[in-house]
Amino acid sequence: MDALLLARMQFAANITFHILFPTITIALGWALLIFRLRWIKTKDAAWLVAYRFWTQIFALSFGLGVVSGITMSFQFGTNWPGFMERVGNIAGPLLGYEVLTAFFLEASFLGIMLFGHGRVSERVHLAATFLVAFGTTLSAFWILALNSWMQTPAGYEIINGEFHVRSWLQVIFNPSFPYRLTHMLIASGLTVSFLMAGISAWQMLRAKANRSTAPVFRGSVMAAALLIPIQIFVGDLHGLNTLEHQPQKIAAIEAIWKTERGAPLLLFAMPSAKDSNNRYALGIPGGASLILKHDSKAEVRGLNEFPNAHPPVAPLFWAFRIMVGTGMAMLAASWLGSWLLRKRAPQDLPRLLLYVFAAMTFAGWLATVAGWYVTEIGRQPYIVYGLLRTADVASTVPASHIAVTLVAYLLMYTFLLFAYVGVLRYLAGKPVSEEPPMVGPVGADGQTLEART
Repeated sequence: MDALLLARMQFAANITFHILFPTITIALGWALLIFRLRWIKTKDAAWLVAYRFWTQIFALSFGLGVVSGITMSFQFGTNWPGFMERVGNIAGPLLGYEVLTAFFLEASFLGIMLFGHGRVSERVHLAATFLVAFGTTLSAFWILALNSWMQTPAGYEIINGEFHVRSWLQVIFNPSFPYRLTHMLIASGLTVSFLMAGISAWQMLRAKANRSTAPVFRGSVMAAALLIPIQIFVGDLHGLNTLEHQPQKIAAIEAIWKTERGAPLLLFAMPSAKDSNNRYALGIPGGASLILKHDSKAEVRGLNEFPNAHPPVAPLFWAFRIMVGTGMAMLAASWLGSWLLRKRAPQDLPRLLLYVFAAMTFAGWLATVAGWYVTEIGRQPYIVYGLLRTADVASTVPASHIAVTLVAYLLMYTFLLFAYVGVLRYLAGKPVSEEPPMVGPVGADGQTLEART
């Protein structure tokens, strides 16, 4: 394999590992805020236990997200120096805004959120929890603004081969940004919902349940059942936006090789780039035209209209179907669970259904990674869609050097991923304190200032 392909594989490995953890922390921060509010309102120890338990998972996920993010950023200099040379005037400030306005906000108040309960007032601790949650979402805002701009560039001008900003509003709020941001935030919500439901189901199956297990399970299943239909609607809007701005990506997703009317929706096929056709195709006549144009007889542009300027078909075709298939499984499980929870307690659900939720603990990860592959591979052969090819910004690092670091990354990430899952399992079986904290600063004698007064 040449250096370009290896560099792309290395970046894919890094982004695949990194995206797992922001996908959790974005929505989990808001879930923690809900737990805190419920505890303040009801003084029910179940919500305090839930907050303490899931705060540990938030901290673990945040730490791994930071480490993998730093590693990923180094690749801009090692493997893709031409990217910053050409696009740095736009990418640099957006990444800087993410650090200054989002990461610093999260990092500054995370310590209070983790260690301040009982040492600061409830109001201050609640504010810290809110700011951490807001910081994770703000971080997603800036990162997706840059990624969306690379997909649908706007508000720029090119001077001597370098990109310069003409309008920051157009750069940030580019044509695909609202759809990508909304799609990602909902994906995070679904990921956390199934993570919570899966771990809670495992606790009930293994007799490790605590006071928070049942309410967290119920809430997460209900949240997933609500979010899935919204995600389907947003996904449809996102697809229509992609069809308008990146028609070759849609053609590759649906494996439409030639422009045709009444394009079928392929449920299964083996796309062949060599023959420009699909083997063993099984589809619904007119289905793709109906979904994409809302007219079963509408014309859909094929890959033949984009010679040497369209992404590889097979990876997009299968990644998209993995994403959609996982989403349909999440829809079925959450709706069935919600229907049964109307008249049953979580611990009274059929054990088979609890096993299903336990098995789907990381279903959100699978759907998110598959969707991210659709987004990133679908932009090829461009790094800035339609303007700058990926091959033109790659470094001249020898392929053998990239291969060595790629193997090292894969081994390290595999170890860290197994370790992460192992820690989650350990935490899920560990008792959590149900004692309410002493509110207020703690003195040397172990009493709060209020108590001593």
